[in-house]
Parts: sequence; C-alpha cells; structure tokens
Amino acid sequence: MASASTITLSSFLYTKTPNPEKSSSLNRSTLSVGSQRKQCVSVSASAKSSPPPYDLNSFKFNPIKESIVSREMTRRYMTDMVTHADTDVVIVGAGSAGLSCAYELSKNPSIKIAIIEQSVSPGGGAWLGGQLFSAMVVRKPAHLFLNEIGVEYDEKDDYVVIKHAALFTSTIMGKILARPNVKLFNAVAAEDLIVKNDRVAGVVTNWALVSMNHDTQSCMDPNVMEAKVVVSSCGHDGPFGATGVKRLKSIGLIDSVPGMKALDMNTAEDAIVRLTREVVPGMIVTGMEVAEIDGAPRMGPTFGAMMISGQKAAHLVLRSLGLPNAVDHAGDINTQPELVLAAADSVEIADA
Repeated sequence: MASASTITLSSFLYTKTPNPEKSSSLNRSTLSVGSQRKQCVSVSASAKSSPPPYDLNSFKFNPIKESIVSREMTRRYMTDMVTHADTDVVIVGAGSAGLSCAYELSKNPSIKIAIIEQSVSPGGGAWLGGQLFSAMVVRKPAHLFLNEIGVEYDEKDDYVVIKHAALFTSTIMGKILARPNVKLFNAVAAEDLIVKNDRVAGVVTNWALVSMNHDTQSCMDPNVMEAKVVVSSCGHDGPFGATGVKRLKSIGLIDSVPGMKALDMNTAEDAIVRLTREVVPGMIVTGMEVAEIDGAPRMGPTFGAMMISGQKAAHLVLRSLGLPNAVDHAGDINTQPELVLAAADSVEIADA
C-alpha cells in the first residue's frame, strides 16, 4: 500500500469569492472536476429581495389528514430499513470524517451506503470550532476538498478559515443527502458488530435512546445491518466514542486501544491520514478513532485530517469492493479524482 505522502491526485483551480460586504452580488467560480469546466453562478442583489410567489397576508396551507403525514414518514423510513438491512457499506458516525467518507464514496451511484449516527443532529464536533467558537481552521492542502464541495473561506498562507464550522457541515450534508444511494439513520446507535470467521460483516443497531437506557429497562433486543464493509468513524473516546475499536479489542480481534496522546497538531493530522486503514478484515477506521487505536496525538480544533482521512477511507472501501481507487492507482484512475492526501514531509508552523 502506498503511503499517504505519495498519493497524488489531480490539483484544483480555486477562484476566491469576493467579500460580500464589498460587492452587491455573489459570484462564485467552481470547477467541474471530470470535465475541467468552469461553472459560474451569480445571485444579484435584486433577486435576493424579490417577493415570495404567494401572498403573505392571506396565506393558507393545503388540507391534509394527520394519518397521511404518519404514513408518509413510516412508509419511507421502513422502506429504507428494508433496503439497507443488507447493504454495501455502513458508515458508523456522521462527524466530519464519516461525512467526508460518505461524500466521496457516494460519487459511485452503484454503491449503497447507510450512515448510522447516534445523535439526533449529525455532524459531531464539526458544528462548532474549538471551545464552542464558531470558526473552523483547515490546514492546506485539505482546503482543496472545501473547493470541491463549495465552502467559502478566508485564505492564509498555510491554512484557511471557514467563518462557521456549521457551514462545512450543512454543505456536505446537503450534497450527501441529495444522492439517491445514501440513507442517514440518525438517532440510531451501533451497539455491536456482526463478525463471521474473524471478518466484520455488519453492525448491530438500536435506537440511541434505547441504547442509553438498557440499565433502566427490560431487555430491548437490537436490529442488524449486514454490509460488505463497515467504516468506523466514532471519534475519540467518550460515551459513544471509539466504540468500534473498543469492541474489536473486547472480542479479541485487536490487542489494545491505548488511547490518543497529548495534543500536537503538526504530528497529529498527518498521522491520522497516514494510519487510516482497514484494521481488521471488513472494517476500516477513520478520523479521530484512528488516534485511539494507534496512540497518535490529539489535534485540537483543526479539521483537515478529518476530511482527508474520510476521503482516504472511501478509497479503501473502493479497494475492498474491488473497484478502482486512489490508494492503489494514484494518478491513473478513471473515477473522479480529488486532491493531494495531506502529509507533510517537514514540520512548518504557520503564524496567525
């Protein structure tokens, strides 16, 4: 397997969006990766202030029966559960790494993907920056991923700053959920793994509220999702953190989970990307859960490694499924190429 530092994909063209305070219109230039074609979208100031296509003074909703609302929600959700009871890929954890993995992987419309998230609100720590501050710092060259998904930022020499982390989360979630081959099951916990002949073959699921209250209720049996590959992106240790690797240890598939070391940003982010891998047959670990299994340093409020680790995990899934990928075929694959997987050969510290 090639190291992350040698995996080079195609580069991107980025045209910075003008400051909206200095311009009456928003002009965004984006690059269509497959065709190397620019597409410009302009939103004029007059369009922003145009009235809605209905009368706000005498507005009235169309009538509906309450049972119809219930049936629409139930039928669609149950259909999704039936569809993904046996699926291609299950991604456990919808933080920045899990969402980046789902975005990259779902570009192939033939791959059926289920995302399991224990929280009602997916996104993990990517809704906020460090210490509940809103800005998100992303070290270069991971900003190329932001270019692709269309997230604006303030550019510095060695890093970029998104004005609010929620802008990244909401943007990438919007793109993922619009794709027909992805289903997000939020408020659902992965309680256990399905393991057959020492290979992870799916996850054991339950409603998150049930999982949190097993000690106060009678036995609540779970459900299951079989999968060809499981991606564990449960984050660092906590009530629902690092649950994938901790379970692997408890059943003897790995020897130890030493936990992440003290903070060192310049070492941590490269290590997370480099060590993203298939830790046991059928299970790929990505994001901060990698630090837990390998004893890598924590990185604090920088998010580039989460994005690139998730992207690398997606290509490891492609490899596991026997499909072209950017890990084994760097630079010569026909699938949509993205960016340079971040890995610094030398440590350089950027000043704010």
